Amino acid sequence: MCDSQLPPPLGYDGPPSSDQHLRRIEWVEALEGAIVPLASDYADRVVVPPHRHKRSQLLYALTGIITVTTEAGRWMVPPDHALWVPAGMEHSVAPHGRVRMHSIYVSPGTVTLPPGCRVVEVTPLMHGLIVEAVKLPRQWPVGSRAEKIMALVAEELPLLPERPLGLPMPADERLAALCRDFIATPDPHATIDDWAKRLATSRRSFTRMFRQQTGLGLAAWRQQATLFAALPRLAAGEAVTSVAIDLGYDSVAAFTTMFKRLLGAPPSRYLRQSPAP
Repeated sequence: MCDSQLPPPLGYDGPPSSDQHLRRIEWVEALEGAIVPLASDYADRVVVPPHRHKRSQLLYALTGIITVTTEAGRWMVPPDHALWVPAGMEHSVAPHGRVRMHSIYVSPGTVTLPPGCRVVEVTPLMHGLIVEAVKLPRQWPVGSRAEKIMALVAEELPLLPERPLGLPMPADERLAALCRDFIATPDPHATIDDWAKRLATSRRSFTRMFRQQTGLGLAAWRQQATLFAALPRLAAGEAVTSVAIDLGYDSVAAFTTMFKRLLGAPPSRYLRQSPAP
């Protein structure tokens, strides 16, 4: 199914060289098929440099957490979630913890999804399909079990529920600097008036500019940025109390309410050390 003689790209245990990274991309691009499943392992904090694919990619981290960065913003992918990256979009990948990732590469025109990156929750059915898909041979006969699994993957992809784990970054450098400061030190009490004052602009002008450049109001953006800071720590096993206090919340209950509203479940589901791959 693949004419390339390169070995399968199993993952990165250290910072990838430019040559290694290019060979990995070439190997993926040489694969045939409308849907191509692939399993990869990534060591902790090994950043995969910016790259793009001819196919769209669904990145599903079975263990650990990954952060994906594009020109449009950043997306965080915790366990039980996946990120859809459209074909041709340049992106880099940064694991938090050792990550076992299953990717589904999808040729253009195979499925219909809204434009842009989106984080989705992986349903139990989709989880089972992906786990089975990466075990399948590269070629299969018409009407086989493998063909039916791939057809179900294509059917389920557009149905996965979207989750608010994207963090768009504004193009304006002054506003982007405020956002980067917040990401480094989240403050749930930050207000529009505070940020408008720092930019020497009116509340109305700030609100309009922020929404135009991020697509979100400050309150929604701030909550998503707080999740970005909290999720890696929770997944590593830190207590909810310490994370909530460090992030400036007045109570664990307030933090838990915010977390459950955005992700549909309390933070206790992330209080575990990701199992070794």
